[in-house]
Amino acid sequence: MFKPMRHAVFAAVLSASAAVALPALGAQCLDVQFADSVKVGGSDLVLNGMGIRKATMLAVKVYVAGLYLPAKSSDGAKIAAANEAWELDLHFVHSADASDIRDAFDDGFEKAAGDNYDALKPKIETLKSQIVDMAEGQVLSYAYDPSSGTVVTVDGKAGAPIDGADFASALLTISIGPEPPNEDLKTGLLGGACE
Repeated sequence: MFKPMRHAVFAAVLSASAAVALPALGAQCLDVQFADSVKVGGSDLVLNGMGIRKATMLAVKVYVAGLYLPAKSSDGAKIAAANEAWELDLHFVHSADASDIRDAFDDGFEKAAGDNYDALKPKIETLKSQIVDMAEGQVLSYAYDPSSGTVVTVDGKAGAPIDGADFASALLTISIGPEPPNEDLKTGLLGGACE
């Protein structure tokens, strides 16, 4: 009688240990798995939503993006205006040339920054200088910490922070503002369907 009980306790301990050791996976889109939470600076962020970036007239799926925020929200303007930590992870499902990504930034910042575009240009150039060719399976991330700025990470390698809440807000507005690259991206990132 003692042995089965001991085995049951041992199995329960093993199961609990495995649950602690495994990363908590939140959701999946196009076979890309996103964790349900991340940490930026001292802030714990939750997965707000996932969206697909589509390009060209053929709607080629370029990457799946996941947006992490301090609390879930579907209000793009409010999210971009809040000076709070956030992270946007782009998992590439199709290769993209650095020049194409930089061109997309030029177009996106012109729409998102409005009258502030010229003032932000040096920071935009700093961001663009950190961009490289992205292959299928690689990850490009932007993480904003109000105390230190926006950090661009390419496949785990982080660049120097780019300071300024105005820059971070414009960068996020590109994807969730009034003129996103495509509506499906914005809809997904704000908690809608990832399609």
